[in-house]
Amino acid sequence: MYDIIIIGSGPAGLSAAINAKIRNKSFKIFGNKNLSNKLDEAPKVNNYLGFYGMSGKEIRTKFEEHLKEMGIQITEERVNNVYALGKHFAVMVKEKVYESKTIILATGVEYGKHFDGEKEYLGKGVGYCATCDAPLYRGKTVTIIAYNKEAEEEANFVCELAKKVYYIPMYKGKYNLSSSINIINDEPIKIAGELKVKKLILKDSQIETDGIFIIRDSLSPSELVPGLKIEDNHIVVNREMETNIPGCFAAGDCIGKPYQYIKAAGEGNIAALSAVKYLNLIK
Repeated sequence: MYDIIIIGSGPAGLSAAINAKIRNKSFKIFGNKNLSNKLDEAPKVNNYLGFYGMSGKEIRTKFEEHLKEMGIQITEERVNNVYALGKHFAVMVKEKVYESKTIILATGVEYGKHFDGEKEYLGKGVGYCATCDAPLYRGKTVTIIAYNKEAEEEANFVCELAKKVYYIPMYKGKYNLSSSINIINDEPIKIAGELKVKKLILKDSQIETDGIFIIRDSLSPSELVPGLKIEDNHIVVNREMETNIPGCFAAGDCIGKPYQYIKAAGEGNIAALSAVKYLNLIK
């Protein structure tokens, strides 16, 4: 049982982790050891106090040095769901479950658009964790829409149970996939069916399938945490970074504009301090 689990390794999540460490709380931070892809894309940052004229990559190096000095390690596992269970939270990571008294969401902004029919068939043939739900499709046909190489491991696991597996890569590179997996180089357009998923319609073809797993880099907050209040695709928080779920806090781009590193880092600081305050209240 952790005091705090932080989801996201951008400036908001890292700032939250640093402050959790300073306040001597047990915590775990899930994210990417490259920290944030958006950092690499910034040619020059002039509005982050103390980092004038530095590139995003240079700032990332500074972040990495800070984490190393404080002994903070990032866990590279994709969180599939977070469930509020009264006085604590269950964080689902593939076949594992982590428990925490508080949660800080620093997931950034989900840029990928949903497919037509995705929300309609969520839980009715559409899912986001192939290794979690693969046993439900034993002897059936499964399609995996993959946005990263992590999905290859999930596809190889699914093919041991399913009758047929289609793999639709949304990224470039070589694929480490079982020879029994059918790779489809086409663009998914629409998920269709009746009571449950029946087929996936692509730009130039269509696939008859019993289940579809969409493996994105991250889930949108509304899919990640059931019951979380969302407005205009952002998590609703107050000035203490508290969400509508007690013990759940949020910071950074996922709570709204402006999408800036310095703003996200400040909110991560507030979220961690608010989580510490909450922990003191529930002792």
